[in-house]
Amino acid sequence: MLSSLLAAVMLMTGIGVSAQSIMPRPPEIAGSSYILIDATTGHVIMEQNSDEALPPASLTKMMTAYIAEVEIDNGNMSYDDLAFISEKAWRTQGSKTFVDVNSRVRIEDLLRGIIIQSGNDASVAMAEHIAGSEAAFADLMNQHARALGMDDSYFVNSSGLDDDGNTNLMSARDLAALARATIVEHPTHYDIYAEREFTFNGITQPNRNTLLFRDPTVDGMKTGWTTQAGYCLVASAQRDGMRLIAVVMGTASEDARVVETQKMLSYGFRFFETYKLYDAGEVVSSERVWSGAQNSVDLGIQEEVLITIPRGRSEDLVATLDTDEVIRGGFAAGDVMGAVEITLDDEVLYAGDVVATQAVERGGFLRRLIDALTLFFMGLFS
Repeated sequence: MLSSLLAAVMLMTGIGVSAQSIMPRPPEIAGSSYILIDATTGHVIMEQNSDEALPPASLTKMMTAYIAEVEIDNGNMSYDDLAFISEKAWRTQGSKTFVDVNSRVRIEDLLRGIIIQSGNDASVAMAEHIAGSEAAFADLMNQHARALGMDDSYFVNSSGLDDDGNTNLMSARDLAALARATIVEHPTHYDIYAEREFTFNGITQPNRNTLLFRDPTVDGMKTGWTTQAGYCLVASAQRDGMRLIAVVMGTASEDARVVETQKMLSYGFRFFETYKLYDAGEVVSSERVWSGAQNSVDLGIQEEVLITIPRGRSEDLVATLDTDEVIRGGFAAGDVMGAVEITLDDEVLYAGDVVATQAVERGGFLRRLIDALTLFFMGLFS
């Protein structure tokens, strides 16, 4: 039998419901698809057609760079390793890093060429260095996509160019997931995405993400364009401890993708916040223990819990704690003792386990007897 305890989050803010903040509807975005998420929690703030698989153009290179970062962080290669530049890589058309055929280029330079200059030649060279051929690398890209839960993505090359009528496909949701994985899982490389220019082979090229030059809170990530894909942009920005990721695909112009992205970022930062529910190890309740060496146990949350909520609504959060109505001694620290659920306006924002913060051994014979009789007369003995 389970019992529920309703209280304001942190059990400190009282029971009353505060006046709700004024919340406008999300802005209209002129693009084929888009999504805005909180990078810390993964919470979706706004979206439209976000699961539609579309040509991503050079946004493809986010996966190419991600795999390179995985390989570096796993110790399989380093920034100082040299990649051979094949004739195929050298001849690749479109945006270039201008690598020389039959030369050897440092992995760090290739990575900057991919991220900052959107170099198709650098992307092919990286693919060949890691997997032997671009076709084999595309298979690796698809495997990483599956591992990241990117179910609406499919890759045929490392650059995003149309490949004999075949093209890569990615959804806005998948791109947001990939951006989040890059930021969260491989943070040591993320500073590259904020660099405004890169010089290689005597040629200086600016970062194609013009939002870096317009908004000082934007520090990544990648642009894309082909006739088929339209103008696309994945951007990330951080303000007052909150990081957002915005994806827009299929806009009409280079300026439009920036304007539409700024609309999403402004809306997200203005009307939402990343809110800390609990610190790691925080006690949420103290419960009676029967037939134990101690009379009570503290129940807590093992990991830090953060959620995304509309600004000014923290006092309206409600926590429901479900535990066994009768907790008996004989458990270890860390044992799951129940669950906590956090809701706002009947929407579940978090659900997780609560654990015993300390062990409680079984009580002696006399304690067990007394407690058994007490529970019997209370109608709770089982």
